[in-house]
Amino acid sequence: MTWQPQALPESHPRVGSGRIGVLVVNLGTPDAPDTTSVRRYLKEFLSDKRVVEIPSLVWQPILRGIILNTRPQKSARAYSKVWTEQGSPLAAITRAQAEGLQARLGGGVIVRWAMRYGKPAIGDELQALMDAGCDRILLAPLYPQYSGATTATVVDKAADKLREMRWQTSLRTLPPYHDDPTYIGALAQDLATQIDALDFVPEVLLLSFHGMPERTLHLGDPYHCHCRKTARLLEEAMARPGLRFVTTFQSRFGRAKWLEPATDDMLEELAQGGTRRMAVAMPGFSADCLETLEEIAMEGRETFMEAGGEQYAALACLNTGEPGMAMLETIIRRELAGWLTPDG
Repeated sequence: MTWQPQALPESHPRVGSGRIGVLVVNLGTPDAPDTTSVRRYLKEFLSDKRVVEIPSLVWQPILRGIILNTRPQKSARAYSKVWTEQGSPLAAITRAQAEGLQARLGGGVIVRWAMRYGKPAIGDELQALMDAGCDRILLAPLYPQYSGATTATVVDKAADKLREMRWQTSLRTLPPYHDDPTYIGALAQDLATQIDALDFVPEVLLLSFHGMPERTLHLGDPYHCHCRKTARLLEEAMARPGLRFVTTFQSRFGRAKWLEPATDDMLEELAQGGTRRMAVAMPGFSADCLETLEEIAMEGRETFMEAGGEQYAALACLNTGEPGMAMLETIIRRELAGWLTPDG
């Protein structure tokens, strides 16, 4: 007698499976460049205990009583300077990166994108992938250098979603790629092209990474070391005699001591010391955002020029250019090994 599978009853839930998903994630952005939207975004961002490692009993009264009543208006003005017809530059570029990866990876993979803070939310996008039949998902935080305040908090948020599920997807996480030859090569190629297109020859290429409180280094966070290694490898790969490389950290916040040297201080110091031609790159940012377009391209220029500088260029991030997209495809395909066939 041959065994025959029983037909499922009509009441049995239909569950899709067998597909592969990729969720690319970046930091986040308010929904609009207005005070209300920015306040909502900052409340979520600055309430993350991995971002602000101060006991809640101490921090929350400061956040709710002072910061959320003063900072949103200033930040909204800054966002309005860089907002586009497509919305937030970070959201628009991250969306385009996901769409580009979808085209490169083909129909064997479903690619979606999310923001750690704001929308689209990580949990919602994981659910959308699972609803589409993805029982294997690569979580891809687009942070080349690892930090507990960036990569780890993305994983935390994904875990919050998985905690709610009876049938969990199999989840992989893209490792930090700060010293990956493919990443370093993409940076070197892209930055060289941009520098060669300038109408001046820079004396200094300043590599500005996002700052972190110095205590994170002493607590064991590898971020500072990852940034320094990226800078060293990039300088070696670009091999530009006569071009001085300087590494700094931007976006200080609050009274705590942050990683040094600070970008704004160094821009002023270099100009006062005789540097007249400056280019600035932001290798730790996978996409242009408020910190690159306003803080570096606008405020940084003003700082440098007022201190005696004459020519200044803020170079674009990898964004959706060919070097950056080819790099993302390479490292994501590598992490999909065993799930995705070589010709998939």
